[in-house]
Amino acid sequence: MQTSNAATRRPGKLREYLPLLALLGLMLVARTSLANHYVVPSGSMERTLIPGDRVVVDMSAYGLRVPFTETALLERDRPRPGDVVLLPSPADGTRLIKRVVGVAGDHIVFRDGHLTLNGKPAALDGPGLVEQIGTHRVSVNLTSGGGPDVDLVVPPGHVYVVGDHRGNSLDSRMFGLAPEKSVYGRALGVFWRSGEGPVWRALN
Repeated sequence: MQTSNAATRRPGKLREYLPLLALLGLMLVARTSLANHYVVPSGSMERTLIPGDRVVVDMSAYGLRVPFTETALLERDRPRPGDVVLLPSPADGTRLIKRVVGVAGDHIVFRDGHLTLNGKPAALDGPGLVEQIGTHRVSVNLTSGGGPDVDLVVPPGHVYVVGDHRGNSLDSRMFGLAPEKSVYGRALGVFWRSGEGPVWRALN
């Protein structure tokens, strides 16, 4: 008789927790498929981002995906030159935040950290410390040098990503092209900066 009572109590307990489990599941799906945040771990994107910055990430910018996969349920936009994106490193899977500088068909040249895209220098000033990449004006950091030189055309299905701190960034110049489908979010802006607290710095 006691065994029967215990057996009947278990389903009741399970029903009590179902709403909580459903809520946790929805939150998990939202974070992996809709919106999330990211803490910048290094200085590879200085001056745009600094270590400790908390960044809002649109996880649906390039389409809705099955959580934890690269399978697209609904395609939206595609990565464009100038976008600040999140993606896993092709080298070891580490989450990275970098800037897209080239997509399929783009001819990319780096010389001493200065970008030429499709035959046109990106620099907007003499020293080349401000570049126009797509619709974005980018403040380039060359205090640690320019990093490796590059000359290539991006093949279909790939993107080329680089840090704004050109001499202090592990990016496509070292680990190569990244599959476009691996780009899983676009950074929208900084909402918290160490030493300042709540801020809003849009990444436009």
